[in-house]
Amino acid sequence: MLTRRSLLRGATALAGAMILPASAALAQSAPRAFSFDALVARARKMATEPYHPPLMPDPKIVQQIDYARHGEIVFRTDKAPFSGQPGTGKEKGYPLEFFPLGKYAPKRVRMFLVEAGQATEVPYSTDFFDMPADNPARKLPHNAGFAGFRLQEWYTAGDWTHQDWAAFQGASYFRAIGADGQYGQSARGIVVNAALDNKPEEFPDFTEFYIEEAPGASPDTPVTVCALLDGPSVSGAYRFRMTRGLDRKKGVIMEIEARVFLRTDVDRLGLMPLTSMFWFGEYGRDRLQDWRPEVHDSDGLSMWAGSGERIWRPLNNPDVTRISAFADDNPRGFGLMQRDRNFDHYQDGVFYDRRPSVWIEPVKPLGKGEIQLMEIPTNDEINDNIGAFWVPAGKAAKGNSYDLHYRLHWQNTCPVPATNIAQAVETRIGRGGQPGKPRPPHVYHFAVEFDRPSVMKQIPFGVFPEVVVSTSTGKISRTFSRPVPNGNIWRANFDLELMPGQIADLRMYLALHGTPLTETWLYQFRPDWAIPGN
Repeated sequence: MLTRRSLLRGATALAGAMILPASAALAQSAPRAFSFDALVARARKMATEPYHPPLMPDPKIVQQIDYARHGEIVFRTDKAPFSGQPGTGKEKGYPLEFFPLGKYAPKRVRMFLVEAGQATEVPYSTDFFDMPADNPARKLPHNAGFAGFRLQEWYTAGDWTHQDWAAFQGASYFRAIGADGQYGQSARGIVVNAALDNKPEEFPDFTEFYIEEAPGASPDTPVTVCALLDGPSVSGAYRFRMTRGLDRKKGVIMEIEARVFLRTDVDRLGLMPLTSMFWFGEYGRDRLQDWRPEVHDSDGLSMWAGSGERIWRPLNNPDVTRISAFADDNPRGFGLMQRDRNFDHYQDGVFYDRRPSVWIEPVKPLGKGEIQLMEIPTNDEINDNIGAFWVPAGKAAKGNSYDLHYRLHWQNTCPVPATNIAQAVETRIGRGGQPGKPRPPHVYHFAVEFDRPSVMKQIPFGVFPEVVVSTSTGKISRTFSRPVPNGNIWRANFDLELMPGQIADLRMYLALHGTPLTETWLYQFRPDWAIPGN
């Protein structure tokens, strides 16, 4: 399996300069008619034809453009389309910059700018970049193309901020910053045959982008990007309407329409996929491998079921790749979230506490299927080892098509929080039994903390909520709840007896007089994942 994070490397530093009109870089290309409907028709036709891989210009040269040499290549800001011009009424455009090819992004991606229904291709040229005279990229052919693009903050007061807010690079990967201006997890156009024993995962590519300048000067006006997807088993057309907005604390919202067509049967088709990294949290044996208390881009999968139930599943770093499936009918949303936003819990200057959560909001009902969570072993933070996606019910057969309409909310928290129940904020695991007495073998203690003051304040003084807990394997004992001092957090406690090598699927919530007080906490536990020496 490819290293997902390697597909996303290659962002370069930028330097300010006076801006030239975008047309100065496009004089060699003639416009042609473009519409999203035409792109959909093209993708549909492609699914009936043999697959042709995207061009990989001179692989021997591209492989020499490693991380260090790629970092030497700096986009020339005077070549940036949509950058605005003082006095033209477009001072708040979103500058568009292109990524060069490199070892970790070797495939050509064609770029088109769209205006008034006409698409003009941006021809590749080394003139787009500043680089040392001996950089291998200078030897790339004239049709090499680009590796992707990024949008930056709008033009203000004769300059722009040089702050990325969205980027597309590598296969069908893309990402955006959240409310705190940080990149973290990524999204993908599609997942094909991930985590199968009998065949490798496919990574379809966005092979063409059609980028339309946001009309007017308002930062709340969406930028529209259309993309053509192509791969051995699938083709598709995507339309992104991306809003940065004036209020930075709202993060980025992407409204996505997609039409997907299958060339061949697919064993695992993942739609609306997210990908992230979880090495270890406040629990887990990998805490002994690093000085930091926690290392992760996301700490849990949040789900809002079609039934209305709210569910929280903390992430694992397992011993082997595992898929957990959560069947549902028209889920209201799901996402990989970074709930822990306390710097002291990470102690790292890369600011894991600022990484965005991403919530998926279906605009068009999804019907029956499964939210699947993919967890892959990792021994470092450089690997994106977590995936979450929707798998529609029924066989993903050749000739099938899928019509999607959804929103991605790149924010700190869920945009549709449950106000009537408390949410899980910490999961802790240790030896079971009672302190001060001999500890029984193969018994593990769980302490899960729930927080939402408006809910927890309803608990009468002296009353302790019931811990409603079940397990697929093993035996539950010593269930009790306690308030955490100096706050409105309550802790649910229980012991689990589990033999070595067994895996338990746990389900738990706090209730008061039979009514749930909290979301449902789910967890998959195997002793040797969490406690050294067991």
